[in-house]
Amino acid sequence: MTQTTLSLPIQGQMAGFRRFSVAEYHRLIEIGVLTEDDNLELLDGYLVHKMSRNPPHDAAIQKITKRLYRLLPPDWDLRVQSAVTLTRSEPEPDLAVVRGDETRYLAHHPKPPDIGLAIEVSDSTLDGDRIDKGRLYAEAGITYYWIVNLVDQQIEVYTQPSGATGTPAYGQRQNYRMSDDVPLCLDGSVVANISVAGLLP
Repeated sequence: MTQTTLSLPIQGQMAGFRRFSVAEYHRLIEIGVLTEDDNLELLDGYLVHKMSRNPPHDAAIQKITKRLYRLLPPDWDLRVQSAVTLTRSEPEPDLAVVRGDETRYLAHHPKPPDIGLAIEVSDSTLDGDRIDKGRLYAEAGITYYWIVNLVDQQIEVYTQPSGATGTPAYGQRQNYRMSDDVPLCLDGSVVANISVAGLLP
């Protein structure tokens, strides 16, 4: 049986792709063009398919969720695989520590000033989480960004975001290994120190 190989139309390759604003993305959801079944997120104006999750990925999310819920101060909340609204993107980080409680976000998603910490759990998406998501979160000025790196069994903590000036990036990265404790920081203060081994599956 012959297998058909699909390629992009020539005009598509020459002309490029149309980017969407966050407002346009919201409108496509409102009128039903996009639904949850489409499994998409908006990254830098592009509609991108979210990767399928494997058991270690989901197990890590569950472990982190349980530990963070116990440790967060009362004026912070934890959102799991829920959207956050940036200038040109609406990613869905695996976890996000945000100000307030669920009633604060009945009419809108958390925005950069609301976000104390964004977390991505990475195995097959490691390069994209380091480069693409890291750039988006740094540009938005999100102070703390963790990559729970299942490939190398470590937690990468990114700090000192550049903001929107120049080439967006985090100025500092520190790796925490299985024998280490990773500091949970919010608003510049250490809220708790958490065993890395207790977060990785």
